[in-house]
Amino acid sequence: MRDTGEAGGDGDKSSKDQSWIPKLIKKRICTTFVEDSFSNGALCQCGGTRDSHASVALGDYFSTAIVNHWDSAQHSSEYPTDAFGELQFAGSSKRHSYFLRMSWDTPPSMVYTLMTTHWGLPAPNLVVSVLGGEGRTKVKTWVREVLRQGLVKASQSTGAWILTAGLREGVGRCVGEAVRDHATAASSISLNKVVALGVTSWGLVHNRQQLVNPEGSFPAKYFVQNTARDLCCLDNNYQAFLLVDDGSVGRRGGETTFRAKLEDYISHQRTGIWGSGSIDIPVLCMLVSGEANLLERVDLSLKNSMPWLVLAGSGGTADFLNDVLENLSSAPVQSSGEGDSEAGPSVDLKDRVAERVKKYFPHEVETDKLVERALSIYQNRDLITIYHGEQEGPNDFDTVLLKALVGASKQRASVNHSPYNEELKLAVTWNRVDIAKSELFNGDIQWRYEDLEDSMTDALINDKPQFVRLFTENGLNILEYLTYGRLESLYRSVADGTLLYQLLQRRLVERLGTAATPSLVQDSNNKGTVANLQSGPVSELSLFEVSGVLELLMGDVCQPFYFEALGLEQSTSKRRALRRASKLLRGDCLYRERRCLFPWASLFVWAILQNRSEMATLFWEMAGESVLSALSGCKMLRELSKLEVETETKLSMKELAQRFENLAHDVFSSCYRSNESRSFTLLIRKSPVWGGTTCLQMGMSADARLFFSHDGVQSLLSQIWWGDMKRNTEVWKLLLTFFCPILCYTNLISFREEDQQHDEEGKPNEEGMGRDSDSLYGTTIFSFSDIKHIEADAQTPITPRTATIKGINYSPRPPKRPFIVSRWRQFWFAPVTSFLGNVLMYFLFLLLFAYVLLVDFKPPPPAGPAITEYVLYFWVFTIVCEEIRETFFLGTMTLRQRVRVYIQDVWNKCDLAAIILFVIGLICRMFDWTYGFGREALCVDYMVFTLRLIHIFAIHKQLGPKIIIVGKMMKDVFFFLFFLGVWLMAYGVANQALIYSYDPRLDRIFRRVFYRPYLHIFGQIPVEEMDVGKDWDMPCTSNVTLIQAGEEPCRTMYSNWLVVILLVIYLLVTNILLINLLIAMFSYTFSEVQANSDIYWKFQRYNLIVQYHSRPSLAPPFIILSHINLFIKRNIRKVPSVKIHHFVLQLRGKAANKLTTWETIQKEDFLTAQNKIQKSSDSERLKRMSVKVDGVVKHLTETRDFDHRLRALESEMEYCSNALTWIVDTLAQSSTFRPPRPPPTLRDAFPTTSA
Repeated sequence: MRDTGEAGGDGDKSSKDQSWIPKLIKKRICTTFVEDSFSNGALCQCGGTRDSHASVALGDYFSTAIVNHWDSAQHSSEYPTDAFGELQFAGSSKRHSYFLRMSWDTPPSMVYTLMTTHWGLPAPNLVVSVLGGEGRTKVKTWVREVLRQGLVKASQSTGAWILTAGLREGVGRCVGEAVRDHATAASSISLNKVVALGVTSWGLVHNRQQLVNPEGSFPAKYFVQNTARDLCCLDNNYQAFLLVDDGSVGRRGGETTFRAKLEDYISHQRTGIWGSGSIDIPVLCMLVSGEANLLERVDLSLKNSMPWLVLAGSGGTADFLNDVLENLSSAPVQSSGEGDSEAGPSVDLKDRVAERVKKYFPHEVETDKLVERALSIYQNRDLITIYHGEQEGPNDFDTVLLKALVGASKQRASVNHSPYNEELKLAVTWNRVDIAKSELFNGDIQWRYEDLEDSMTDALINDKPQFVRLFTENGLNILEYLTYGRLESLYRSVADGTLLYQLLQRRLVERLGTAATPSLVQDSNNKGTVANLQSGPVSELSLFEVSGVLELLMGDVCQPFYFEALGLEQSTSKRRALRRASKLLRGDCLYRERRCLFPWASLFVWAILQNRSEMATLFWEMAGESVLSALSGCKMLRELSKLEVETETKLSMKELAQRFENLAHDVFSSCYRSNESRSFTLLIRKSPVWGGTTCLQMGMSADARLFFSHDGVQSLLSQIWWGDMKRNTEVWKLLLTFFCPILCYTNLISFREEDQQHDEEGKPNEEGMGRDSDSLYGTTIFSFSDIKHIEADAQTPITPRTATIKGINYSPRPPKRPFIVSRWRQFWFAPVTSFLGNVLMYFLFLLLFAYVLLVDFKPPPPAGPAITEYVLYFWVFTIVCEEIRETFFLGTMTLRQRVRVYIQDVWNKCDLAAIILFVIGLICRMFDWTYGFGREALCVDYMVFTLRLIHIFAIHKQLGPKIIIVGKMMKDVFFFLFFLGVWLMAYGVANQALIYSYDPRLDRIFRRVFYRPYLHIFGQIPVEEMDVGKDWDMPCTSNVTLIQAGEEPCRTMYSNWLVVILLVIYLLVTNILLINLLIAMFSYTFSEVQANSDIYWKFQRYNLIVQYHSRPSLAPPFIILSHINLFIKRNIRKVPSVKIHHFVLQLRGKAANKLTTWETIQKEDFLTAQNKIQKSSDSERLKRMSVKVDGVVKHLTETRDFDHRLRALESEMEYCSNALTWIVDTLAQSSTFRPPRPPPTLRDAFPTTSA
């Protein structure tokens, strides 16, 4: 329910929003005074006094004389209502309630729309209308418990509306208190699930004049008083009040007609979001005691097929109906005979009913009408459920409600439908999976797909994952269920106001070319306003908009989703794809009838985009590629959290993203423990489900640092980093071999022999499966040179490894390269060799740069530059060529995507800045007038190039984490500089103004205001200048003209004492306070980051390995040779690139299926282990113990009931025994009858045996 406190605070806005109410909703006023014969002419039959009637009502004496009975329809008139808005109970801190005074013939559709749209009441999944129990009669204790523990608790679990009179008396008061207590104890999420709605007569409400305001009350203050006997106050525990006005005053029953119409109207509305449920809203009338006039109401509702639940033992009409339905059920219903052809109850049945009418209603005069009503009710007895609450207890009341509604729905169900369909739909609507499991899915019923289809849609839209799991386990085929059209309908059901709805609408507006947004309510003077109070989701939504949202969230890490289903090409530009999609969606859209290619993954994305935790976890368990799916969910949630505005939703998205990252980490751990080789293949396998991406690419894009810190991922990265060399190779051996390449043919560096690899591949395992069990997954642990050539089968021969990876039957071994070539490639093509060469050459580049700047920087042409400077220019040119290659000629993305990805990296920005500065310095140093500026630019550029070394050393295990800590501390330094800058400016300006009264030179002002106070922090304090007690050797003048000419001004003597005080305060704050604050910030950052620095370093290590894996083996400046070679291969020989698909492995056919199956088995083993851990937890043990204790208590209660019944039976038997004894004695003493033998003697029931 909407927080009415906020609405009440803005009275003008609320009044404007509801100003249409008096134009459409009316009240009734008595316009004909019909004299009440018992009041001597003082009262009208409407209950009002003569003085309260208008002169028109009193003037029509002729009509008054001939009227015997006052009727609301004839003797009252409608006027615009003058009581509506919000209601605040005096002395209560609860939220405001809503109220409305209206005529009894107001259309219920208008009122229902008002309640759900303007008042914000949640649409009900169930409506329970409680009748009877009104007035000052005391409610029985067990009835109070049924209402409290049974009705309200069951309603809370189902999301129900409870309709009562809403007055502080009888059953209405009990329901209000129960709703209040349950709302207090419930969580904030389920706080407003139960809506208590009061429907009573306007003339019955005490202090109703406090509610009258023709403009609406926002809020109206209402004082609760229980003074008058016939007038009752409203109960402050109700959320809304419908005050039905029939023109009467102090008379009960004026709301009966409207209440019945409202119940009937609600029963024809659909449940769920936007009416998306599979059933109409179930409405159940509940009878508690009641007077005789309720029989007419019961009869009318039964004729409209409205189910009733009667509380037997509560008294009044409820006990009467219980007696009639249970004790007369054996009486036949036959023709009354004597030529009467119409079927009717027998005379004997009428007599029995008449007897019970006299018994239960002895003071009623018109017993014949009551008998007819009772007989009519008896004929519709299938819609009535009798509940013996005093015997059964309130614990299973929700099951009683469900069975009562199901029993009634079975009477209305068609022949073609299963009789259990309605029960299933109700269980789904109420989210009672326990009832569904125990009653419907216990193995006795064979469910068909058609029976579960609608309920599945209801469970998906209304977020009921337990039912989705139940349906899939009991016959629902998800491949048959989920078509692209149904997937679109699921996205159309997204609630408005959510982030996903806004993103989809934005994409839809782009496609439709309009910026119009649907308005919920338009202010109008006609009655068509009410028809527009609800606006559903836009029906034009398609998978193209969904694909656009996913592209926004996933970025360039994968190909667009659903393009294949829409018939769009993957490489199509955005504008062309938009035009083609618009043209396609204007047609027949035949793709909507096709089955979804990956149904569980599509549902997983749908749940993730709506931040549905349990539903997304369920679909993740069902979907394949569990590691990649979890990382994809993590990526989408983290991107959504950046767009989300609501803080609570943002936090829940981040928590769910972290949960999925943990799932990916744990499942991969299980895979890594099972088989190291297969787990490596899993990381680089190209996924057809997630747009051709891999686990490593998705993990990097999702910022999954915990996943990258896993030993398996790091082992794979280390293997790629070292290539075919062993990972324990010392660095000095690499350096020595780098300078003396001939050493690579010796045993200085250990390489894995290919023959050993093939032998290991061909070894049978312990299970006797032979090579087929492992080799089909690819042995990626050994050499990654094969992976780079998989995409170019035409250019390279098929190796045993690539053959097994692709599922190709391979028998002969390909010809091996010569030892000299293969060993040379193994050493120089390893990423670690490329990295080492780049580091060494970069140090030489920095030495050359420093030499040029310090020693050999010649004047502009023609005197310079020197030869070394030209070498430097060429060196930088090769670096620029490599940056261009990495940006524009690497990867399969579009040019725009490549540039965006390049700019996103911080170190690429650093490279770009260094190159731009070098170009500026190079151009400027060629001219005399900019020579100095050019040299300065090159000097600064040298600093930028040198700082680039930080990124190079990020691969080091000890330096890498420290670099991350330094990066984090830089943020602390900026915060420190902010505080320091404030004190610098404050002290510097004051100090300069106090020492020198006049000094117009800006260079001296800048130095003395900012630079000199900064040096004070490090102890450089010019005491002679600042303290007038010291001698200052600087010549100065007080002549303003000379000072303006540039002379040094003299110091001001009279304010020097203040300068010293300010210096002391400044040094105290900066050297003690701020410096220690900075140290404390550094300590906190270090302690916080140190624990996770290893995780951060392992995460960043991936980027460096990818970079050097894709780089040519030669380093600048010799890299130009590699560039020329690449140019010849790509543009002249037309040889496609193999490194463009770095870290990607394409699996097809049997190999892909086996890997997916193996991953699924590992996921199931992990989930089984998690379930065992959860079941063994203390909370689960307590739950099981609680269930057992409840069962024991239930059995004890049943035993107590059996004991009561046995005692009653014993008393009856004792009475029968005494009666028979009396008969026997009487017959024995009688002289008229002589028995042939004496009466039998009494035997012991339990004879004792003698010892």
